[in-house]
Amino acid sequence: MFRLHANDPLSKEAMELLKSSGFFEITAEHFDKEELIKNMDDIEFLVVRSATKVTSDVLNAGKKLKVVGRAGTGLDNIDTKTAKELGIKVYNTPGANAISVAELALGLLLSLVRHIPRGTQGLKEGKWEKKVLKGHEIFGKTLGIIGFGAIGREVAKRAAGFGMKIIAYDPFVEETDLPVHLTKELNNLLKEADVITLHLPLTEDTKHIIGESEFANMKDGVIIINAARGGIVDEQALYNALISGKVSGAALDVFEVEPPIDELRRKLLGLDNVIATPHIGASTHEGQTRVGILMARKLIEVAKEMSSL
Repeated sequence: MFRLHANDPLSKEAMELLKSSGFFEITAEHFDKEELIKNMDDIEFLVVRSATKVTSDVLNAGKKLKVVGRAGTGLDNIDTKTAKELGIKVYNTPGANAISVAELALGLLLSLVRHIPRGTQGLKEGKWEKKVLKGHEIFGKTLGIIGFGAIGREVAKRAAGFGMKIIAYDPFVEETDLPVHLTKELNNLLKEADVITLHLPLTEDTKHIIGESEFANMKDGVIIINAARGGIVDEQALYNALISGKVSGAALDVFEVEPPIDELRRKLLGLDNVIATPHIGASTHEGQTRVGILMARKLIEVAKEMSSL
């Protein structure tokens, strides 16, 4: 049997699948970094979500560590370079939570353009702000999707149902059967889109892919949605664009600093034209069940292959 530790919770169904496989001796408890390092000696399979940072010192402490499983899409919380150097395999579950994130992105957009959060809060405070909460339709507007992987495609399907025109930028996608105009030039999207939503991983190439110069190339009054990763958008540049009116509104599920309690993020969240959620894009019961089960199946497959060697 392999020693498996789930440092972040997986769904009940996923844990039952791992247990019933007979391949694992399992513990499930969240340790902070220092405590995790102390407990790495005998762990062979480490399972995490986004909360655990699998840094080089965590990996080096795992003398028996063979596999890191990331239940989710992004790998920015795992030092994949060190893992490769140490011969540790890293697996994730791309696409399993795509519907959850796509639905949140569209929900954020609708909430922003129809002033749903302010309207709700106003009513709770005894206000009736009907005259000042005139919003906008998204029908007929051009949606720019930056990153056209599994999540970007799910966003496009739903946006098409709202009657939006859709343009997508992704240098790795050559064609699609969806009603989407693909472009290999980011500036083409920036100049045409009324709404821009980001759905790409955080890497050295994508860090601050949207900054001062990109905002300058956008339409006046553009809307920004980020339910991907903090750090993709330069948040100081976003703040400046919101203050100037270049960006009419932003809806954010992720931040470069999480929780967003530093001065810049507090100023950003203090703006009337910003709405936000605390990194909940993948946090649905259905999405986490899919993610967990897919992760469990991958780990069982890997354990089966290792057992047969």
